[in-house]
Amino acid sequence: MATRIGVIGSGSFGTCLAMLCGQQNEVRLWSRNADVSSAINRDRHNPQYLTDVEIPPGVTATSDLGEALEDREVVICAVPSHGVREVMSQANRVLPDDAILVSTVKGIEVETGMRMDQVLQEVLDPVHHPRFVFLSGPSFAREIADHKPTVVTVASLEESFAIAVQTTLSCPWFRCYSATDVVGVEVGGALKNVVAIAVGFCDGMGLGQNARAATMTRGLAEITRLGVKLGANPITFLGLSGIGDLLLTCTGDLSRNRQVGLELGKGRKLDDILSEMKQVAEGVRTTEAACRLAEREGVEMPIVQMVRAVLQGSVPNDRVVELMMTRQLGSENPI
Repeated sequence: MATRIGVIGSGSFGTCLAMLCGQQNEVRLWSRNADVSSAINRDRHNPQYLTDVEIPPGVTATSDLGEALEDREVVICAVPSHGVREVMSQANRVLPDDAILVSTVKGIEVETGMRMDQVLQEVLDPVHHPRFVFLSGPSFAREIADHKPTVVTVASLEESFAIAVQTTLSCPWFRCYSATDVVGVEVGGALKNVVAIAVGFCDGMGLGQNARAATMTRGLAEITRLGVKLGANPITFLGLSGIGDLLLTCTGDLSRNRQVGLELGKGRKLDDILSEMKQVAEGVRTTEAACRLAEREGVEMPIVQMVRAVLQGSVPNDRVVELMMTRQLGSENPI
């Protein structure tokens, strides 16, 4: 039986999920750009993202948020993290009380240090809170759109809602596992972007495979430390939304955060790098938010802090390795 689905955000990930869901369901895709919505309905292609992929007839685009959400059973939020508060505050007025809300957003709000689940709790009425589900894992939009096998986690404090989303979204090339550790899934999804900048930086500097492996491993330790302090289950970071997403984002050529790190490692300026990017590299904003959150919680995160220094240009590239390798020696401890 078809499900009525709304997708908020017509970027790469929102578009690919609308395509996926539109194979079997009735989907409304919201874009803040009316020209984009019109083009999708007319040409069956998104003129800005995944432009070569045909959008199924089951998808109707609109720039009217109320129309996008009216009578929806499942609503997918796929906007950049810095837009969640504004867009979902508007959505609160029209979001059906019985809709399941699926967030695919990976980030931490800079101004407040809130994870996306906390932002949603703040801007949406309490009736919606039990129905929050958070999707994360190794999932490039390009590959989902190309029907390449993809496996993700969907987490909710009420596992029945995660299972409902799992059933709705899963298909022969897109498989979902259910989970209940929302904090762990959210922390892993956000902070892997920061570590990906660090790994890209190492590769851009030509530091070798040893350095790449060490940065990913110690980066995962930092993510786990902060996550556990915030209440996450450490086992979550060994799963799809932890090490799975980390490996993909740190090594995949489609990773925007890795690309930022690569260019920084080659000596380019951040502003120049970002000016050439069509899509958001979430790790740039998340780095500052993660540093503030770690300082507030008293958690040591030297890789994340060094990424902030590199992004700010306060440490020259030729000093980064020396500063990281000559830190106080200690015992390896993942948490």
